[in-house]
Amino acid sequence: MFQDIQQKLASIINEVLKKTAPEGIDLPLVEWEIPIEKEFGDLSTTIALKAAKIFRKPPAIIAQDLITKINDALVHSPFKIKIEKIEVKSPGFINFFFSAQYFRDVLESILTAGNDFGRLDFGRNEKLMVEFVSANPTGPLSVAHARQAAVGDALVNILCYIGFDAKKEYYVNDGGNQIRILGNSVRLRAFELLGRQVDYPEDYYQGDYIRDMAQLFMDQRSIKTLEALDQLNEKDFMDFAGGYLLDVNRKELEDFGVQYDCWSFESKVAGKENIKKVLDEIAQKGLIYEKDGALWFKTTDLGDDKDRVVRKSDGSFTYLAPDIVYHKNKFDRGFSRVFDILGPDHHGYIPRLKAAAQALGRNRDDVEVLIVQLATIIRDGQILSMSTRKGQYITLREVLDEVGKDAARYFFLMRHIKAQLEFDLEVAKKQTAENPVYYIQYGHARVHSINEKAAVSGVVAKTAGFQYLNEEEEINLIKKINGFSSALLACYKQMDPYPLASYLLELATAFHRFYDKHRVITEDLPLSSERLALANAARVTLANGLKLIGVTAPSKM
Repeated sequence: MFQDIQQKLASIINEVLKKTAPEGIDLPLVEWEIPIEKEFGDLSTTIALKAAKIFRKPPAIIAQDLITKINDALVHSPFKIKIEKIEVKSPGFINFFFSAQYFRDVLESILTAGNDFGRLDFGRNEKLMVEFVSANPTGPLSVAHARQAAVGDALVNILCYIGFDAKKEYYVNDGGNQIRILGNSVRLRAFELLGRQVDYPEDYYQGDYIRDMAQLFMDQRSIKTLEALDQLNEKDFMDFAGGYLLDVNRKELEDFGVQYDCWSFESKVAGKENIKKVLDEIAQKGLIYEKDGALWFKTTDLGDDKDRVVRKSDGSFTYLAPDIVYHKNKFDRGFSRVFDILGPDHHGYIPRLKAAAQALGRNRDDVEVLIVQLATIIRDGQILSMSTRKGQYITLREVLDEVGKDAARYFFLMRHIKAQLEFDLEVAKKQTAENPVYYIQYGHARVHSINEKAAVSGVVAKTAGFQYLNEEEEINLIKKINGFSSALLACYKQMDPYPLASYLLELATAFHRFYDKHRVITEDLPLSSERLALANAARVTLANGLKLIGVTAPSKM
């Protein structure tokens, strides 16, 4: 409904501008903002500021003229009674104030939509893929992976809810040198466990989990002697270690609430033959050349700051070569746009992937890289140190065991992905308003409690024809509920689920303020019926939003 009135007002403004604009001039788009401060209304546009150069008039004069013509156009419109006033604020903002009746009608439309409230067809079924985590199966998932998992999973949920055909994918890097190093790390630790002195390289995996895996490997094969170990080859250890850790990672992600649509394997997608084939295709476009015995990808022709090696002089391929093949595979599967969620150490990789997209015949923007900043874990006010090189880092499993899935999911989303995140374990465990996820869930549970009281009192929630909701907290709550779709669209615009996480906290705050100020179930049955409906609208919206970010919506706390 909010979108309807935006479209109606934008149409009126466009018609007014067309009648007075010079012929052949492209008019600026009418864009809307929802003001934070009440004094600036419920909806605002800067169209007068944008049009100032075209009409060569001060924005405030253009804005006042537009208001006059908008009021004239609304005289016989059903939208007239929904707009209380329109005013100009310097230097040329046009602010719209809606009537209480408008928001009561909004509540009716929210209840009519029910559990589908907020769902949009904005994406028009465009096929998108979001690839995230994609950690090498060489160790437990860290909190950095956990934040990427929460972001990717929630983002795809939101994209699907607003009309995209979006898929979640994990790319298993099982074709590189890291798996060989992992297997040999386990092999050497196994020798150590049986008493052999070994020279353990510094670049091998150092964590205690490697020793645990070595013991498990020997237990599963009933190996008790060095002679038995000597009978095994490198591949035996590689297959065991990579497969074992991949299973561990799958289970951790499932426990975190992340279910992928597809698991792709580098060994299957980007084998040597496929790499050679794709590089030959790019070479035919004049984008591959040989220098010093190596093959170079001429990415400087495609916006990169320097050319990149794709095949080394020893014949082995760089990481970029299989990544080009993998992205071709994504497009070959029909995805119109693909998004890669990566850590902050991958900024330099962005121009290479965009160059790869162009070399494959796509637009640069068909590949988008979303950089998710790191999360700092805090316990008792102290930052916990992490060193991935030594295998001493906070894992996703540790966070899940300490604070649970719901708190972990929300806390990893409660800052913009471009901002570093401080994750306070002690706050995440609190059952107070200081813990944002608890505060949001408590709002949802509170409405269930209200409904139980209503059933005892014989109060039935109204569904239409609202008349009695006039209090400031009531209208503010309707306004906040009404902003659900806008929050989802903001997530798409920013490619970040943070706006939804932030919105849910704001919605819970608006609900608690309403509840603390006004009794829902009173002796005034007509008013109680409308307030119960309002509370239920808040409950449905909280439930829908929590589900999208992967957090449960409990009926009791």
